[in-house]
Amino acid sequence: MAEIIQRDGTWAFDGSTIRITPGLHRSVALLRQTYGEIDVPLTAVAGVSYEPERRRGRLRLTLREAADPLLQATGGRLPDPADPYRLAVDADRSGVAEYVAEEIRQALLLEQLPAGPAESYLVPGPAVPVSVRSSDGMVSFDGSRVRIDWSDTSDRVKRSTGPRVIGLDELDGVDWVPNSGYEDGVLRFLVKGSAHGKLPPEKDPYALDLWGNTRRDLLTALVAAAVTARLPHPSAPPGTPPALPHADHDVLLRRLRELGELHRQHVLTDEEFEMTKRVVLRDFR
Repeated sequence: MAEIIQRDGTWAFDGSTIRITPGLHRSVALLRQTYGEIDVPLTAVAGVSYEPERRRGRLRLTLREAADPLLQATGGRLPDPADPYRLAVDADRSGVAEYVAEEIRQALLLEQLPAGPAESYLVPGPAVPVSVRSSDGMVSFDGSRVRIDWSDTSDRVKRSTGPRVIGLDELDGVDWVPNSGYEDGVLRFLVKGSAHGKLPPEKDPYALDLWGNTRRDLLTALVAAAVTARLPHPSAPPGTPPALPHADHDVLLRRLRELGELHRQHVLTDEEFEMTKRVVLRDFR
């Protein structure tokens, strides 16, 4: 077992899987804390590197193209601090970081695993159901349907149409651009037969305009990733139907524990915690 424990999080490699656990310190990105623990099979890994710096270095995992729905959905636009495959390492632990990286590299060499694009998602992506309150409204995904409930500050055209419900089989894909703090972001659901992107995000009834709290708006990437994971893989032939939703009770139990921890840390408000918990428990019926 090769393991490194830092304030930013923990990486543990057992020879076949890299278990990535985010740190609980307030400096750790909310997106990483909310996503929680990720098990990355060695088959999904293209490479690993340690980038030393004077005070803090970076351990960075590179995944194969189209192996992870989060990276597929965000298209390389995740800010570094929110990237779950990056670990900030204190200078005095650089030797441990280099050891972990070398162990992963040696395993890749021994296994002779392919480094090209994956033919299916090898990382499962965020657990469902998942709900996020953004600046433009609440967006939820239960594994088969997306629901958007507009906020009081949403454009009146959106509010006048009421909640928007989109079935997985209605979607061609998802477009996600983060709110940078300087420019607005967008989470747009690409509905079959609609003119994708013809309307600005603030007026598009299939898009959330991300203009508010940058830290919280980044959480919409989890919805984008959860939807992407259940749409046909990029390598699938045209016309392939979406993946059927399924309930994994172990994943759901882990999700409840993670939600409870975020609530105790006051990352989630009472209202957000109760709303998300109700959606999670619905899958146990």
